[in-house]
Amino acid sequence: MSLAFCGNENNSVAYNVDGGVLNNGCFLDALNVVPHVFLLFITFPILFIGWGSQSSKVHIHHSTWLHFPGHNLRWLLTFVLLFILVCEIAEGIVSDGYVYQSLHLHLYMPAGLAFMAGITSIVYYHNIETSNFPKLLLALLIYWVLAFIMKTIKFAKYTEHGIGPRQLRYCITGLLVLLYGLLLAVEINVILGRRYMCFANPTEVKPPEDLQDLGVRFLQPFVNLLSKATYWWMNTFITSAHRRPIDLKVIGKLPIAMRALTNYIKLRKAFEDQKGTAPQGPKWIWQALRKAFGRPLILSITFRFLADLLGFAGPLCISGIVHHISKDNRTIQQLLGIYFISSKEFLENAYVLAVLLFFALLLQRTFLQASYYVAIETGINLRGAIQTKIYNKIMRLCTSNMSMGELTVAQICNLVAIDTNQLMWFFFLCPNLWAMPVQIIVGVILLYYLLGISALIGATVIAVLAPVQYFVATKLSQTQKSTLEYSSERLKKTNELLRGIKLLKLYAWEHIFCDSVEETRGKELTSLQAFALYTSISSTTLCCSVPPLILQTFVVHVHISEDADLSPAVAFASLSLFHILVTPLFLLSSVVRSTVKALVSVQKLSEFFSSDEIGDEQEPRAMLTSGSSNHNQNRYQAVVSMCTFGWLDYRNKAGPLLFCVTPLAIIYLFTHTSPSLNLPGKLTMIVGQVGCGKSSLLLAALGEMQRVSGTVTWNSPTDRDAAGDGDIRKRGAVAYASQKPWMLNATVVENITFEMPMIKSRYKAVVEACSLQPDIDILPQGDQTEIGERGIILSGGQKQRISVARALYQQTNVVFLDDPFSALDIHLSDHLMQDGILKLLREEKRTVVLVTHKLQYLPHADWIIAMKDGTIQTEGTLKDIQNSEPDLFDQWKTLMHRQDQEFETETVAESMTDLERKNLRRAMYSREAARTEEDDEEESVESDDDDNLSQVMRQRATIPWRSCGTYLSSAGFLLLGLLLLSQLLKHSLMVAIDYWLAHWTSASVMSSIKRLSVLQDCGFSHSWYLSVFSVLCCLGIVLCLATSVAVEWTGLKVAKELHQNLLNKIILAPMRLFETTPLGSILNRFSTDTNTIDQHIPTTLECLSRSTLLCVSALGVISYVTPVFLFALLPLAVTCYFIQKYFRVASRDLQQLEDSTQLPLLSHFSETVEGLTTIRALRYEPRFRQRLLQFTDANNIASLFLTAANRWLEVRMEYIGACVVLVAAVASITNSLYNQLSTGLVGLGLTYALMVSNYMNWMVRNLADMEVQLGSVKRINGLLKTEPENYEGLLTVSQVPDGWPREGEIKIQNLSVRYDTTLKPVLKNVNAHVSPGQKVGICGRTGSGKSSFSLAFFRMVDMFEGRIVIDNIDISKLPLQTLRSRLSIILQDPILFSGTIRFNLDPEMKATDEMLWEALEIAQLKPVVKSLPGGLDATVTEGGENFSQGQRQLFCLARAFVRKSSILIMDEATASIDMATESILQKVVMTAFADRTVVTIAHRVHTILNADLVIVMKRGIILEYDRPQALLEKEDSVFASFVRADK
Repeated sequence: MSLAFCGNENNSVAYNVDGGVLNNGCFLDALNVVPHVFLLFITFPILFIGWGSQSSKVHIHHSTWLHFPGHNLRWLLTFVLLFILVCEIAEGIVSDGYVYQSLHLHLYMPAGLAFMAGITSIVYYHNIETSNFPKLLLALLIYWVLAFIMKTIKFAKYTEHGIGPRQLRYCITGLLVLLYGLLLAVEINVILGRRYMCFANPTEVKPPEDLQDLGVRFLQPFVNLLSKATYWWMNTFITSAHRRPIDLKVIGKLPIAMRALTNYIKLRKAFEDQKGTAPQGPKWIWQALRKAFGRPLILSITFRFLADLLGFAGPLCISGIVHHISKDNRTIQQLLGIYFISSKEFLENAYVLAVLLFFALLLQRTFLQASYYVAIETGINLRGAIQTKIYNKIMRLCTSNMSMGELTVAQICNLVAIDTNQLMWFFFLCPNLWAMPVQIIVGVILLYYLLGISALIGATVIAVLAPVQYFVATKLSQTQKSTLEYSSERLKKTNELLRGIKLLKLYAWEHIFCDSVEETRGKELTSLQAFALYTSISSTTLCCSVPPLILQTFVVHVHISEDADLSPAVAFASLSLFHILVTPLFLLSSVVRSTVKALVSVQKLSEFFSSDEIGDEQEPRAMLTSGSSNHNQNRYQAVVSMCTFGWLDYRNKAGPLLFCVTPLAIIYLFTHTSPSLNLPGKLTMIVGQVGCGKSSLLLAALGEMQRVSGTVTWNSPTDRDAAGDGDIRKRGAVAYASQKPWMLNATVVENITFEMPMIKSRYKAVVEACSLQPDIDILPQGDQTEIGERGIILSGGQKQRISVARALYQQTNVVFLDDPFSALDIHLSDHLMQDGILKLLREEKRTVVLVTHKLQYLPHADWIIAMKDGTIQTEGTLKDIQNSEPDLFDQWKTLMHRQDQEFETETVAESMTDLERKNLRRAMYSREAARTEEDDEEESVESDDDDNLSQVMRQRATIPWRSCGTYLSSAGFLLLGLLLLSQLLKHSLMVAIDYWLAHWTSASVMSSIKRLSVLQDCGFSHSWYLSVFSVLCCLGIVLCLATSVAVEWTGLKVAKELHQNLLNKIILAPMRLFETTPLGSILNRFSTDTNTIDQHIPTTLECLSRSTLLCVSALGVISYVTPVFLFALLPLAVTCYFIQKYFRVASRDLQQLEDSTQLPLLSHFSETVEGLTTIRALRYEPRFRQRLLQFTDANNIASLFLTAANRWLEVRMEYIGACVVLVAAVASITNSLYNQLSTGLVGLGLTYALMVSNYMNWMVRNLADMEVQLGSVKRINGLLKTEPENYEGLLTVSQVPDGWPREGEIKIQNLSVRYDTTLKPVLKNVNAHVSPGQKVGICGRTGSGKSSFSLAFFRMVDMFEGRIVIDNIDISKLPLQTLRSRLSIILQDPILFSGTIRFNLDPEMKATDEMLWEALEIAQLKPVVKSLPGGLDATVTEGGENFSQGQRQLFCLARAFVRKSSILIMDEATASIDMATESILQKVVMTAFADRTVVTIAHRVHTILNADLVIVMKRGIILEYDRPQALLEKEDSVFASFVRADK
């Protein structure tokens, strides 16, 4: 068969030019070669020479994204052009194939050249654009002109010769004329736009603003169309992830249009436009969202429509291919000496259909991914905008809403973490809402066209299945809701258990709380079982609904008519259509659920947005302060006059929380002066009993409380350059240190300077005044140490001093200190008072308002406000009060334990001992070590050691098999074996069903052919095939359900095991674990990690096994049908392997990055809510808003990159899938034409090939998810390795006497104690003897070993030498539980649990009501509890937040009294109680415990003056040991110096 351009038949009309050259078809085609050859010859040298040299010189990064006018249009037109050229080539080949004598090159060679030229044109254009050199576009201009002219000539000649639209080539030529014309127009537009040719001054163009910033790495909005569609720009990013981990530096900044601020402004504008029209409610929010983010959604929906319509190409092409393999029909026309075919004949060629199917798949997948991407990007932008809006609302929130429990920190965090995400998900799924109906309608129409009336049966079944699916979905969401409730309850309990673990261990109550957690966990697991069952039903209907549908449809189809067409073409096209139709059905449930959740979330948001905001401060008036003896000019003061304040909604609460400030409370800020004197920088003190409203007075002055009546006026400074002098009406910034210290999750230095510039000298002075230097020296990185969430690594006193230091460091004129001494011992408070308040603040002439219980500081006050029950009892200078209220003054005097002489102290400023500093440093290091172990290995390699790094990279690239083993082995091997078996069986059955269908339809076709050839009716019985088919279907459904349930329940079994082990390990772990591991990270094991193991891993595992087996079975079937396919499979498999390898690493990094950027965002929200008063007092709202925007953007860019990475994978997998389809189709067509392969099997192979890309996608995605999720198993496993405390004793419980200890005699013999085997001892060779009933006081500097002494009684520390003998039993021989349950201790930090007062006093439920009331009476709490609704059964909120600090401490005392043990240990228990209450308590303890042994560890030395015995400790040894009187008589005794200092 020879080759010639025009063919070489001898009689060829092809060379006949009688009618003029242009009337020869072959010549026309030859003419059309000219422009293409021109372009190829001209551009190649430019491309190779120009860019080969240039790319090395210029680093093209951002000029790349300069687009010429008409950029997108040009790309689109080029794509269409290339597609039509492919059709032209195909048409040429097909029409030539009908004539066998010789090959006519002119039919397809010009088109081939045109195709090459088309590709060259776009590559050339792209390179010109990136180097911004428009002059070179001249070559393209010439090319378009030439091509347009040549095609037009050809088209004109065709028309002239009467070739019309019935011939396909005529239509193609016409389209090409149009396309070349349009491309020419685009080119001319560029010339005019950029003025680069025959214009004197070309326009200068700059790249977009974002791209002049090299930090922007997210290039999706800026790249060209091809790169946008295939995420080509992500290639380098994803492959580089293999070399070094992805972090925030690598992913850079967000483009401006996607930043939270930009989107927030868009949203705010939409809200403002709404203002007048709609009432503020959910509808209002929806309309604003539609206005701000509706347009991209419409684009996404359009893409989705296109994708769905293209999706139907699959079934139609299968039907066509299978149908046309068996037919052979051709008619051919010869005009102009060349051959023509009609479009119908063209489309009846099976190979053509295969190629068209390939293109349709490529396009469909590209559109689908584009739709996903646009929807997700919109969702992410929307989330950023709403989070910013929520934050701005928080900044204006009323704090009273918080303290009244109407809005909790948790609720606000839920709004941010859950509700904004629900909205985002709704936007992701939104296109489905519109696309599903279209898919269903088109699908049903096509089925009707294939099967006639019986198609409606299948459609009806689908319609019936939809409500079932919906029912299952609602059930799923209900069970999920109840699971959520249980798990949050379990978490709350776990949180309390962990926060109070020290107390629980000391009181031997850990099992009570553990059982309570286990009980909730039981309910949660029951709920999870229901969840698993519904999930299984849902997934079973998904994977098994198609065979029964086919079955019912075909039964009807065969029975309706005798000669029903049940050919493979019809059968497999219907099978594919049913697969398409079932998809929306299953999306339906999740879309509906997501919509409902979004509606609820918007409802919540609208409630939140309409919650109360704080009123703006009153405008100040010039006020004369009539309450004071002298009319004075106050230079800066707040006057709170005749005010009643309350927390919001005080009417509905038990007992009004309001108080009247009856006389004028003049909080002297700056001056309280007589007309002649001017003394700025006054100190006002507010004193009063626990709960009388001292703190509330400060909050009222700051404008944080609801004003019921009266006014608050701030007189702004007039002659002093203060913070607020530009805006006289507003109060200036106030440095405020709240009673409960508020810490940022940052370094110590950031907590102290708090957004202020660092001034070394000032910082030093402040640290010195708060005596923080010793504490800072201990920390592992000094003041650069991260203190964790809520300052978790610091003690109460350290937090308090850092909080005060922050107030001192700020350069505001006014400082409010709310009880800054409560957690400090006497030396620290004296030092703070002297150096901080009296020296530092006085020198700077700053006004100070101080709330305190320490009455000994009253003489320093310039003005005193005494409060009682929410009103002001009296006010004035100390002298005024001495004159006007002598009784009160005397009361104060006795409490001050001294005459009112000028206050002199001999503070023995002794820095912390070396030993303690080392100890703490050791503890901190071990904490750091524990933390690094806990984080994944990635962080452990910071060294630049190359092989080390490469080893880690290898580790990152491999799947964590060990965690997988841990997980599966928890399930037990029997279950695993069953699982594997059932999965394999199920998939074999599914293949068998489809194979049987192929067999049946082929047989049906064969019989009809026989019937035609024999011309007699031999009949074909469908019934035998039907019965086998139905049996297979039923078996399939049963197996599906079984495997699904089995997988889910295996997951649950593992979840149950792991949680139980974890909980038991944690409560039995030594205290050391809790001191060295941040509480948050332990809690995370119980929250996120447990949740992952409960709900995500089983599902992922099920999906992974299913998609893998489906993929394998599909490839197996294709290979069985056409063994040639195996050759093509190899390169495709290799490509797949590399894609998934790179993707998995990048995806895991990005997922972790998304999670890790979400944490600071959420904690910034919760920190802001907790520190709202401080932030607002300092007027720092703008700075915090700025931080929020940074956090939001960081989280959003991680999410965007993750989305882009997922699309990157899916596009590639889909393209590989399309290649699989193409290869399978071509191979099976060839096989069928030449080797008589049955048509049924061709249909089977193609149907499976269509599904491959989906399965591959799922497989890789699930593999990546699984890898991330197994991290949870690994982390939990890490905690499971903890060694528990030794709970067993040498004695059994029965050997311990019942009432032990009866006497309460304590002998301490040569005792040495350390916190850990790796640390130095904290007590060394201590000897002491306490007789029954003695009251012992222990005192010493902070860190002298006092607390360790108390912990030794409970074996909370490692007693490695010596022993403690109580009532003749060595405590080391006792079982721990018994020992701890027989002693009582009151800790320094009061801990209450949520529940009732009764539960808090007696969780074991052993005591009677009388005993409880008696204990409350002793603790001075009876009146308080009596007034509460429910008395003993009144509720206590989490952490006892509904009681004041002092009241909580009193409850802890009552708790110890209920226990009635003969030994009570009080560890600095009265630190946060005012002196009056404390002295009552001291008396009570002395009387109520008259016959018992009491060991008191004292902050305030005067509390142990009445003790029988005093022990003074220093550096872990006993310094002095005697009766207090004896020690006081010694001049040089340390105890005496303490007492003098306390005076």
